[in-house]
Amino acid sequence: MATALTGTGPGARPSAVTARELARATATRQQRGARLKVWAGSVCTALVVLPVVLAGLLPLPDANAQNLAGRRLPPLADGHLFGTDQLGRDLLSRILHGGQVSLTVGVLAVVVSGLIGVVAGSAAGYFGGWTDAVVSRLLEAQLALPLLMMLLLVVALFGASVTVITCVIAIAQWPEVARLTRSLVLVEREKPYVAAARVLGLRGWSILGRHVIPNIVRPASLVILLLLAQAVLLESALSFLGAGPQRPFATWGRIISDGQDYLTTSWWLVTLPGLVIALLVVGVNLLGDGLRDHTRPQKGA
Repeated sequence: MATALTGTGPGARPSAVTARELARATATRQQRGARLKVWAGSVCTALVVLPVVLAGLLPLPDANAQNLAGRRLPPLADGHLFGTDQLGRDLLSRILHGGQVSLTVGVLAVVVSGLIGVVAGSAAGYFGGWTDAVVSRLLEAQLALPLLMMLLLVVALFGASVTVITCVIAIAQWPEVARLTRSLVLVEREKPYVAAARVLGLRGWSILGRHVIPNIVRPASLVILLLLAQAVLLESALSFLGAGPQRPFATWGRIISDGQDYLTTSWWLVTLPGLVIALLVVGVNLLGDGLRDHTRPQKGA
């Protein structure tokens, strides 16, 4: 085993630290960093998701109850933790109940986009030929279009319902999942277990569904998790522009849009919903990055 030398003179002594031990120390630091990301991401995500999910059980005022005598109260005033908006509605209640709509749209969108992307990418990577050509042309065509303009056009044509918004975001996100899935399947189909399955007489779709896809689900699911933050941001952007789910739904984007006229006098109407969105996005990204780093093979271990 080769050892590192201390010093450069003729009497230099071999170091007790070997290259293998250095590699293990690097891997340990990387694993520690990955665990820290997972922990921080889980905390940030839970701080947003848990109150949103439990909003119906928490002792909160009605999100749509107006009190014109208590308009634009600052945070911590008269029992309102986040203050009130321009119509006297409790801002915390509106953020939590609005988050249910935003998170529902985001989760459904990434599930649909993940299913479409995994199926299309797997078929393109495994079968190749005309299947790969068709999927690749669809990917190139969609990636060439301006994302937000395409979303606004579809919403204008079909209406701004929750179902339409979910499908629109899913269609916008499936190329990212399909590209990754295709590259993973291209690697998997050349492995010996696929050749052995062919020798045993299994057909293409059977091999793909029973053997190849289960081996690429884990890395693909990490990308789908990261897309959740993007889906929430897209839904918020559409709602801010007036193309999101219509009233009585109170989404995060609409709350910010309604409060932008009072930014200089009532900062909490825009800042607090924006901080909630930022906390969720940061948490999901940290969680996804940490899980990816944690599952990545370590060299020299």
